[in-house]
Amino acid sequence: MGPLSPRLLIQRGRPKSDRLGKIRSLDLSGLNLLSEHLDPKLLSRLKQLQELDLSNNQLETLPANLGLSHLRILRCANNQLGDVTVLCQFPQLEELSLEGNPFLTVSDNLKVSFLLPKLRKVNGKDASSTCSQVESLNRELTSRVRMISEELVASGGTQVHEANISERPPKATATQEPRARPVASKRPGDFPVNLSPNKRVCTSPLAHVEGSPVGSAGSQTALQLEPLHFLQCHSKNNSPRDLETQLWACAFEPAWDEGQAGATSQTVATCGGEAVCVIDCQTGIVLHKYKAPSEEFFSVAWTALTVVTQAGHKKRWSVLAAAGLRGLVRLLHVQAGFCCGLIRAHKKAIATLCFSPTHETHLFTASYDKRIILWDIGVPNHDYEFQASQLLTLDTTSIALRLCPVASCPDAYLLAGCEGGCHCWDVRLDQPQKRRVCEAEFVFSEGSEATGRRVDGLAFVNEDVVASKGSSRGTICLWSWSQTWQGRGSRSTVAVVVLARLQWSPTELAYFSLSTCPGEGMVLCGDEEGNVWIYDVRPLVAQQPPPPAAPQAPTQILKWPQPRALGQTVNRTMVNMVVADPTFTYLTALTDSNIVAIWRRNRP
Repeated sequence: MGPLSPRLLIQRGRPKSDRLGKIRSLDLSGLNLLSEHLDPKLLSRLKQLQELDLSNNQLETLPANLGLSHLRILRCANNQLGDVTVLCQFPQLEELSLEGNPFLTVSDNLKVSFLLPKLRKVNGKDASSTCSQVESLNRELTSRVRMISEELVASGGTQVHEANISERPPKATATQEPRARPVASKRPGDFPVNLSPNKRVCTSPLAHVEGSPVGSAGSQTALQLEPLHFLQCHSKNNSPRDLETQLWACAFEPAWDEGQAGATSQTVATCGGEAVCVIDCQTGIVLHKYKAPSEEFFSVAWTALTVVTQAGHKKRWSVLAAAGLRGLVRLLHVQAGFCCGLIRAHKKAIATLCFSPTHETHLFTASYDKRIILWDIGVPNHDYEFQASQLLTLDTTSIALRLCPVASCPDAYLLAGCEGGCHCWDVRLDQPQKRRVCEAEFVFSEGSEATGRRVDGLAFVNEDVVASKGSSRGTICLWSWSQTWQGRGSRSTVAVVVLARLQWSPTELAYFSLSTCPGEGMVLCGDEEGNVWIYDVRPLVAQQPPPPAAPQAPTQILKWPQPRALGQTVNRTMVNMVVADPTFTYLTALTDSNIVAIWRRNRP
C-alpha cells in the first residue's frame, strides 16, 4: 500500500460524499499501512471526522499533527504501536481500541486514561474504573512526593556538597555495641554463608572525608552529584514498610547511538525479590515492571538486537535478560512488558549473567552448580519467540560471582571472580572442546595465604586494567591483564602484576559489587554504611610499576540524605551495588533496605 489518496478516502468514507470535509466515519483497516503513509496534510482535510478505523495495519506510531480535533472513536488494534503519548492530540476521544499491539503494556492503559479525560471505553471495556485508578495513583504519588520532600528538607536538604553532609559517627569504643543487622545473602539454603552476622561500625581512617575530595595530592575536584530519587519499586505489595526485599543488580540500557561521542542512556534496570524494574533516571518513573511469582532475581543484563519486522524493516530492539533463584533465564520484551523467551539454563540458582560485548546474542550464565554456560539466544521470530542453543560449558571449582569478558580479547577469554579466587577460561568457539576447565588462576600476592580467596568484585577499567575486590581486606586492586598474561608461561597459577591498590572500607562483610565507568576512568563501590566510594584512577593506570607503597585514597566518598520518608528511619544501609551510565551522568545504587537511589552529575 502506498500513500493515501483523496479518492481512496472518499471510497472508504461515510456518508458518501465527493467532499472530504463531509466524511464522518473512515475505515482504513487491513491496508498494510505504514506510519509514513498517514499524510497529515491530507487527513487534516477531514474536518468533520468522528470515527477512524486503522486496525490491522503496520503502524509503529501516529503522526503528531493529524488535525482531527473532532475525533470521538479511534480503532488501532493489531498494529506495532509503541507509544500512546501522541493520542493527546485527540481531546474529544471517547472510545479507543489498542489490543494486539505487542509493544504496549498495561501501564499504557493507565496513561491513555490520564491523557484523554473524556475517554469512556478502552478495548471495548468501561474506562471509568481505570480513570479512578489513575486518580487514586496520582493522589498517592503526590502525597508521597510531598512527604519525601518534607523529610529531605528536614534532614538538611538534598544537596550532597561537603557543607551539607554530616560527619561520620565517632569510632567504636569497647563500650559500644555493633549495630545488629543480618547480612544479606542471595545464596540458596544449601549454600551457607560464612560471614559475621552483624554489621559493625566502620573504623576507616578516612572517616572525616565523607563527600569530600581526598586525592593523594588533595588537588582533585569533588564531583557535584545531586540526589534525584529514592524508590521502593521492588516492595512487596508496594508497601513503604517493606525494608526486607533484597536488591541485587542493576544495569543501564545500551545507548542507541553507542560508539558515538556523548552516547549515554538514562534508563536503568534493577532486580530484587520477584520483580525486575526499568526506571527513567531523570524522572524517577518506573517505566516497566515485570514480576515472576516465586522467583528471586539476582542479576540482569542488556543486549541490543537487530530484528526484522513483519513489514521487512530492520529495527534495533533492547532485550533484558534476568535470572535468579530458579535457574531460569527470562528474556524480557521491555516495552511490551512480557517474557518472550525462557531458558532452563541451570538446575540451581544463577548468581550472575552477562552478554558478550562483541556478539549481541551470546550470553554467559554462572550458577551455584559450579558451571558457567555460554548460550546463543538467537534472534526472535515474528512472534517474538527465542530459540536458544548452548555453545560452551565451563567447569568451576567454586561458585562464580562476577563474570567479565576480557576487554582486549572478549572472544578469547572470560574472567570470573569466584568464591575460590579469580579464574580465567578459554572461550574461543573455534576450539573443539565444548566443555572446558579453568585455564588459569590469578593470585594477588606472593604469600600462599592469598590463594583461593573470594573475589566478589571484578570489572575492566580500560582495555588492559582490571579492578578487583575481595582478595585482601580493605583494598581494591588495579592490575594489568596484558602484563599478567604475558608472564604466565605454562603455569596454571599466575601472580597478577599490580598497578595500584585503592583504599576501601575495612569491613569483613562480602558481596559489595564494584563497577567501573571506562570512558571516564572511574571505579565505584558501595560499603556497609551507605557510602559510595568513587575513584578517579586515570593518573594511576597511566603510571608504570612499581605501584605506590600505600593504598590510594578515594577521590570522593558520597553519602546521600537518609530517606526516612520511605518508611522507618534507616540509620545504616548497605550499598550492595552502584553503577553509572557510560558518560557518568547518572549514578544508581541498590541497598539492602530495598531502596533504589539515583543521583545526577552536575557538570561545571
